[in-house]
Amino acid sequence: MLTEIAPAKINLALHLRRRRPDGYHDLETIFAFTAFGDTLTVVPATDLSLSVSGGFADAAGAGEDNLVLRAARALAAAAGVTAGAAMTLDKQIPVAAGLGGGSADAAAALRLLSRLWGLDWPAVRLEVIAAGLGADVPACVQSHTCFGTGRGDALTPWSDDLAGTPVLLVNPRVAVPTGPVFAGWDQQDRGGIIAGTPLTALRNDMTAAALAIAPVIGDVLAALEATQPMLARMSGSGATCLALYAGIAARDAAAAQLAPHGWWQAASVLR
Repeated sequence: MLTEIAPAKINLALHLRRRRPDGYHDLETIFAFTAFGDTLTVVPATDLSLSVSGGFADAAGAGEDNLVLRAARALAAAAGVTAGAAMTLDKQIPVAAGLGGGSADAAAALRLLSRLWGLDWPAVRLEVIAAGLGADVPACVQSHTCFGTGRGDALTPWSDDLAGTPVLLVNPRVAVPTGPVFAGWDQQDRGGIIAGTPLTALRNDMTAAALAIAPVIGDVLAALEATQPMLARMSGSGATCLALYAGIAARDAAAAQLAPHGWWQAASVLR
């Protein structure tokens, strides 16, 4: 049995620039990843199969449209592999939460099956396949802090080393599909991300549209701000919000302060 972690993706900043002819949006984003995530395991088999367990198994499903199976088929086709794999996904990342859970799982499948099938492809080669699975999947193949442009799949290193920074993820138990949030964006280009700019001076341009769909996101952000973090911001298209702290004790105190709300939480650190 082989195992691969699928770290949750967060956006420390997300600036929307323009709508592209292909229907996607040009954007600039700082991707970061947490030690918290899903876990994918695999054993050799004659066919490709997937079973899903964990707190969000029902929402994720194990059907043919699951990104793990799509990633497995794409890698097998690209590599000419005829072997199968029996995969099990422990689903702990909320679905439609702005944490890139499906993308993280697909990326984990590419890394894991590359090992199982003896391909040992480097990340840059897996990213070519990942790009066909979703805009966030190439970044999830890397699963470390990076700067994304284009659809978010043109990746370059990010200068700040944030590894080990305590982070608290909070979701009000509301699923927010990405499509309607993009559709609700006001189409105003407020400028890109300039390296060296403090994170607190950057923004998530999807916040207002997500708030219009799920106003409770505003309650989460206000509650996080009250804990005096270094940064509080919505991740991706929501509804999950993140807060960065100077130390573990401050993060855990914030988690305890927010616990009475009954919101979903995950206390972790950045990778």
